[in-house]
Amino acid sequence: MTAAYVKLEVRRALRDTGFVVFGIGMPVLMYLLFTNLGANASEWKTASMVGMAAYGALGAALSTGMGVAEDKSSGWLRQLRITPMSPRQVVVGRAVTGSVVVLPAIVAVLAAGGLVNGVRLDVWQWPALALLLWLGALPFTLLGLGNGYRLSAQTTGVVNVACNLGLAVVGGLWFPVQLFPGWLRALSEYTPANRFADLGWSVTTGSAPGLFTVAVLTGWLLLFGSYAMISYRRSARTV
Repeated sequence: MTAAYVKLEVRRALRDTGFVVFGIGMPVLMYLLFTNLGANASEWKTASMVGMAAYGALGAALSTGMGVAEDKSSGWLRQLRITPMSPRQVVVGRAVTGSVVVLPAIVAVLAAGGLVNGVRLDVWQWPALALLLWLGALPFTLLGLGNGYRLSAQTTGVVNVACNLGLAVVGGLWFPVQLFPGWLRALSEYTPANRFADLGWSVTTGSAPGLFTVAVLTGWLLLFGSYAMISYRRSARTV
């Protein structure tokens, strides 16, 4: 039943024209714009490729929460509550859906880097980069779900946009953290977006992600996962 639910939600997400245009097309456009204004070194084109792929994945993951919020208003969540699916299965199913829909955004930016900007990596680095960014997006899917279960559709949209922009900028997905003031650079290293992108930056340098990166992401995963579960249970009292 969970597999059928995931299949249904993935098909719904990929049929959304807005998601295709803004969730996939926008990160590609921003990447090409940021790396082709003036003379840019190949190192920046590679680093920005990872940052924008992470940004696309972040936005796609958070967008899962919008679908949840709309489901609340349409009565779909009420229907799910009368099925044999447990709250854990519903949240996990939605999280898996979010993990699936982030993949096109990641692949699109990586393709732009390799085919348009001439980014060159070893053969093994491309699939490793896509895989790590795909897996690393899970905490943001759970954050989006928590917002969707807890907030109205309109409020979820506003909060998700704020989370998307705030995490991306502070996390160094748009601009190198080396340009930040010292205190902000230190704070950035503990943000989920920065550690998420570091998964990819590590691969491009030929090394494995550090233990600090994995530990910070795991902490955010547990926090956002708890938030999503609590929000789903709380929504049972209002839906």
